[in-house]
Amino acid sequence: MFLTSVETDTKQLVSWMRGHEGAVSSISVHSSGRYAITTSSDTAQLWDLDTFQRKRKLNIRQSVGIQRVFFLPLSNTILSCFSDDSIFAWESDTLFCKYQLPVPDCGPRIFYKAFAVTRDGKSLAAGGRSNLLHLWCLDTKQLLRVIQMPTQVRTVRQLEFLPDSFDGGASQTLGVLSQDGVMRFINIHTCKLLFHVGSHDESITTVAVSPNGRHIVAIMDNGSVNIYSVQSLTQELNKPPPCQVAVVSGGEADQDFSNLKVKVRSEAVQRPTKSSGRRTQVKTLRPPAGSTAEDKENELPAGLNKKRLVALLKAFGEYPAKYSSLTDKGLHSAFLTLHEKYPIKSHKLLRGLQRVLSALAHWAAIFGELEYLPLVAFPFVKLFQNNPMLCFEVVATLFGCAVNWCQHWFEYFPNPPLNILNMAENVLAHHDKELLQHLVDCGVTSQLFVWPLLETLFSEVLTRDEWLKLFDNIFSNHPSFLLMACVAYIICCREPLLLCSQKQDFEYFFHHRNNLDVGAMIKEAYRLMSSTPADIHPRAMLSDFTPLTKGQYPVFNHYPEFIVEYQSREREKIRLQEMEYLRERQEVSAMHADFLRRQAEEEAFYAQQELLQKAEEQRRNILSQEEEKLTQQRAKLAAMKRELKVKELQLLDTTRRRFLKHQQDLRASQIQRLDQEISRKMNLYDQETAAAVQDLEVRQMEMEVQRKQLEQVTNALLTPYQPHLLLHSALLPFVLVHFFPIVTNLENNF
Repeated sequence: MFLTSVETDTKQLVSWMRGHEGAVSSISVHSSGRYAITTSSDTAQLWDLDTFQRKRKLNIRQSVGIQRVFFLPLSNTILSCFSDDSIFAWESDTLFCKYQLPVPDCGPRIFYKAFAVTRDGKSLAAGGRSNLLHLWCLDTKQLLRVIQMPTQVRTVRQLEFLPDSFDGGASQTLGVLSQDGVMRFINIHTCKLLFHVGSHDESITTVAVSPNGRHIVAIMDNGSVNIYSVQSLTQELNKPPPCQVAVVSGGEADQDFSNLKVKVRSEAVQRPTKSSGRRTQVKTLRPPAGSTAEDKENELPAGLNKKRLVALLKAFGEYPAKYSSLTDKGLHSAFLTLHEKYPIKSHKLLRGLQRVLSALAHWAAIFGELEYLPLVAFPFVKLFQNNPMLCFEVVATLFGCAVNWCQHWFEYFPNPPLNILNMAENVLAHHDKELLQHLVDCGVTSQLFVWPLLETLFSEVLTRDEWLKLFDNIFSNHPSFLLMACVAYIICCREPLLLCSQKQDFEYFFHHRNNLDVGAMIKEAYRLMSSTPADIHPRAMLSDFTPLTKGQYPVFNHYPEFIVEYQSREREKIRLQEMEYLRERQEVSAMHADFLRRQAEEEAFYAQQELLQKAEEQRRNILSQEEEKLTQQRAKLAAMKRELKVKELQLLDTTRRRFLKHQQDLRASQIQRLDQEISRKMNLYDQETAAAVQDLEVRQMEMEVQRKQLEQVTNALLTPYQPHLLLHSALLPFVLVHFFPIVTNLENNF
């Protein structure tokens, strides 16, 4: 399941909030409008309405279902109520459990279904499958009071607090909608029944209260919406409080259950009634009989009541097991497809009509063969839709006894009751010959102007109120009054009937509503009853009313059994043939569906093969294009490779040349360095040679000087000292020894 959020201005879908597997039973929105809680039978989920995202999810065991989860007003507290009557309070931000309301140990189980909280969020009212209400104080977490509703209340469907202008949010008026479709408003402190809306005939399905508490909107069971003014319903609300203070004390949690139990007092109850004008009339109803000390004993499971069963037992002498046995047989085969011929919108009415018709058909075989039976029974099913047994017995009383309103109807079955129609035609001929002659001249028989009224019991030509008014008089008079009512209807409509000339116009007239005063028609019927001669009066040929027998329903066999049995056999034969035909048709349909499926599969296969072939061709074309592109790319790549190879060779050649040049330059630089080294060494050698030559020259010069000096010395010595020549001759070897190496060295250097 999912929730939808729609923008109210643009009517556009804003978000889908998915998460629930089951149907969402309630939605509670926080006072800030930012958060919302959705509840189903198995889970509750907290949503952020700003982002429409789920924040938290509450899962429970399958054995314990969730009844309702909602925000408390003016607080951040979430209240969760489960099927075992346990109630927990949670903090909305942290989901921390704040407290649990104690489940009452004493007293009967209520099986909480409905809840209501006051506007100040301090009081909680809870109800369920019982006529008891629990009133809790959420501040003290205690059960303040147990309110016992009247005995008519067996199940509480909805609870609503009615706001008051002077209560400060602590509402004192509680509305209780029960299973009978009536919503009773009580004061929770005085337990006084203030007023009620709805009735058994106009039951309420659900109720909404305006925020200011001035109006009540009720959705009725028939689909209409009623709006009630609280001010016209009661004068006890929206009044300033009296100048006194009243203190109401509550019991402890462990106090005895009986001490808290308070019964609702039904005093002067006011309820608006229908009126033709705008002014609302208020009538005072009698207070219902108060409950006695035996009420607790009379309370039985599943909503039964011992007093009601005892009343049925006294009326019939036994419980209506016969009707139970008729309904236990299930739907009759003649009415399984009733919805196809009579498409009733309300499923509840359709199921009720099927049950009543099936019970009648199980009781007497002819009722399964009457085509007009649904038309006759439908008004009573709609009138007694909440009491199927009463509806069955009313229809059975109408049809089943041979001396009641439908007597002699089935003697000419399957044709209309010609004897009954002749009675009505004789009465019309006596009182209005001109109208009858006009009908005869137009080719209209009693099967056209009387039988449509009888086979539908006026339900097609009268409104609900008119029909009820008419049948109040029919059921209160002799069975012949029904025929007189048909003749009275025709006589009251003589003016438009005299204007009709076509058969289709008459058929339309007697199957649709017309402008008729039903009061005048009833008066005319009474006039016909009193003024019709005895020889043609239907009273002489129809018996008085006879009720149903007690204990067992009477045997109904006032019809041509052989025709009914023949039709029943033929219907059963036709039904079997139809079932066989349906089975064969189903098989043929299955074979046809299988054939269509296979044909569709084959067509789909061939279509798929064709698509695959086209896809293959496309892919082959794409592949060839890609191959061509690849070839072009490969050619471009080869050209690029060649270009790169040439560039690489050029680069290698350039690199080799640069390397050779570098080597050559290196060799040249080395040779240059060698040349420079040689030159340097040669210069050095030259310098050393020059230095050596200079030294040698210097030595030579020194030797020359020394020689000259020696010569001078020698000369000097020899001159004065001739005698000493021998001595100088002796020194000559010494001089040669010392000076000869020097001279030799100089020669070697040069």
